[in-house]
Amino acid sequence: MSTPKKIAFIGLGVMGGPMASHLAKAGHQVTVFNRTPAKASQWVLENPDHTSASTPAEAAAKAEIVFICVGKDEDVREVVTGQQGILTSLQAGSLIVDHTTASASLAKEMAAACQKQQINFLDAPVSGGEQGAINGQLTIMVGGDASAYERAEPIMQLFAKAVTYMGEAGAGQMTKMVNQICIGGLVQALAEGLNFAEKAGLDQQKVIDVISLGAAGSWQMNNRHKTMIADEYEHGFAVDWMRKDFAICLDQARALDAQLPVTALVDQFYAEVQQQGGGRWDTSSLLRRMRAFKPQA
Repeated sequence: MSTPKKIAFIGLGVMGGPMASHLAKAGHQVTVFNRTPAKASQWVLENPDHTSASTPAEAAAKAEIVFICVGKDEDVREVVTGQQGILTSLQAGSLIVDHTTASASLAKEMAAACQKQQINFLDAPVSGGEQGAINGQLTIMVGGDASAYERAEPIMQLFAKAVTYMGEAGAGQMTKMVNQICIGGLVQALAEGLNFAEKAGLDQQKVIDVISLGAAGSWQMNNRHKTMIADEYEHGFAVDWMRKDFAICLDQARALDAQLPVTALVDQFYAEVQQQGGGRWDTSSLLRRMRAFKPQA
């Protein structure tokens, strides 16, 4: 490993907590901040040679690199440019890496705000879910200054299986939008296929065993079919978060004059899942929606 760095990590949710732990275990000195202090305290108990801070500004004061993994655009804006935000204390020449899935316009806004203080900002959303974060197997797509990417890439590799530079500010977020667009269609297709197999009286597991070896195979099929067949959804990536991501995708599509008919339809289906009380269910709960469907007489 290169010389250990002073790192701040903002946001210790199901993704951020494990990501910060990978940095700590690799020998970097990590200071964490979380909006819920109890989570930061618990993280420090699990990583006793590291510390927590009471504000993003305090966490970033001595950092060379600040990583962010929060919920949405307004959360990023608050922790970066708010009254107690990172930019009130971070030194010129430092770097911010934002792993939040947010809009491309926010990435460009934050990059411009940072540039005024001679700080680089990378938008670096991730894919791979909670297990990918725990196992250090995330896929990261990055936008921003190329030289800043070269500085950050070796450190991001500590919790990733693939880190790819996509272009200027916002390119990482645009790429993540493509990722979510593709996932939505895949999960709906998997739900339809399993529902069809059930209606046809087929052994759903045997069906998956054979078709997963052919052209229909996918990560979603390999990793979600068992819990879908068992009607278990108290895990994984929540419907509420997917709808947040879809809103970003659909807004960007309107700006680009790009058609997203399948994404728009699946977003409506997720709205129905939310109405069933499934906002925190995994995105594969599209199958539960289909099982609950009652055709009109």
